[in-house]
Amino acid sequence: MHGRTTTERKGGTERSAAMCESRFSGLSAYRSQFPRLAGSGNLGLRRALIRRGAAHLGAPVLVRRVRGEWDGWFAVRAGAGVRANAGGPTRSSGLPFKADNSSYDVAAMRSRYEGGLPMRIAQVAPLFESVPPKYYGGTERVVSYLTEELVRRGHDVTLFASGDSVTKAKLVAPCRRALRLDKTAVDHIVHHVLELEMVFQRIHEFDIVHYHIDYLHYPLSRRHNVPHVTTLHGRLDLADLQNLYDEFTDMPVISISNAQRAPLPQARWVATVYHGLPRDLYRPHEQHGSYLAFLGRISPEKRCDRAILIAKKLGLPLKIAAKVDAVDREYFDTVIRPMMDSPLIEYIGEIGEGEKQEFLGNALALLFPIDWPEPFGLVMIEAMACGTPVIAYHRGSVPEVMVDGVTGFVVNTLEEAIAAVQKVPKLDRRRIRQVFEERFSVERMTDDYLAVYEELVQNWPGRPKRVRPRAAAVPAGEAAG
Repeated sequence: MHGRTTTERKGGTERSAAMCESRFSGLSAYRSQFPRLAGSGNLGLRRALIRRGAAHLGAPVLVRRVRGEWDGWFAVRAGAGVRANAGGPTRSSGLPFKADNSSYDVAAMRSRYEGGLPMRIAQVAPLFESVPPKYYGGTERVVSYLTEELVRRGHDVTLFASGDSVTKAKLVAPCRRALRLDKTAVDHIVHHVLELEMVFQRIHEFDIVHYHIDYLHYPLSRRHNVPHVTTLHGRLDLADLQNLYDEFTDMPVISISNAQRAPLPQARWVATVYHGLPRDLYRPHEQHGSYLAFLGRISPEKRCDRAILIAKKLGLPLKIAAKVDAVDREYFDTVIRPMMDSPLIEYIGEIGEGEKQEFLGNALALLFPIDWPEPFGLVMIEAMACGTPVIAYHRGSVPEVMVDGVTGFVVNTLEEAIAAVQKVPKLDRRRIRQVFEERFSVERMTDDYLAVYEELVQNWPGRPKRVRPRAAAVPAGEAAG
């Protein structure tokens, strides 16, 4: 974890569904078509309503590969370009697919987590930033949104995070403040080892532990029979990870896009959960702005240089609100800074959460000209929440997050990006906000995570089932009101 770690390289739900006993027409056909579903031990949502053509209901749509080997169920939501009973995936659909574009048969399925029984949940966050972060920090921001929503719903949540974090959950702090802002913190791995010790000292207090710190806990989690799951927030196309996941095939992991999974097919993927934001975090701006925006981090893979070229070609102002990590300082000084020689280019620096509303909302469009396998790209849905179109390069998660021609445009070349910006005024900013609310709210994200938690807890080997208590009997004399 010296230098930039996988966690620092930050740039739907797959849900197994029980083929429950029912009399719905066509169920026997489903069973005969998908024989490997019968008796599968990892299928356990307690309530499943199997119906054809239910995509319009706004429920998760679960799809199964019918060519090639069994891949399990993947869930996407209506509004992601999915049509009921569609014949196969498209690049803008959000469906999982391989390079050979193997076809999928879409079975619409409406399933809901039966809540009401509070869970004791541990959220284990990275310590590089506070939760939520003061400035940049996509992972910690998502952990914060999830944690606060779980608390709001009545769950007993313990958050392991830096001491300057702000939360309504119980806070356990292995370090005084966020490591990136603490100049005295030299060896970051020391603090994460301490964090794991704190988690495992009280591991049996929790129904489930949700890790956001990559693979650090795997050897310990393997030796404690407590349900756990890990959301992998970073890039996975690193050669070092292959041997790791060849060994730890038993660790349940969650992806934040289907594209993120591609380098590690051997991992035990249990779900894809797209990020979500509070609906009231940003307000939509219905009028198009006058400048282009670049937001996030300046590094070779984020391609701020492309954003500058696009702005110069179009003669449009570009505002750059981005941090520069120490490891990228030379790149910034030698490549990016010399390109800021035009009065059109304004470098603002790193901005906080409170400044994003005006920065994104007043922009003509957000430029997302990445050149790496982006795991998710939180800034895209932040822009959508403001009603701001996004011009994004076709890499990683982009085709899953974007609705091409609706929330902006997915492009492959500089020329396509320039042409896309010129088409931005034709887009409906109210519709962009609507897509955000349908697909990327914190409520949807939390629903998806709760469904994963419940399934893991109910089916964890060697663990007792969680039983909903019976309602207390009402004394006879109090029966009448």
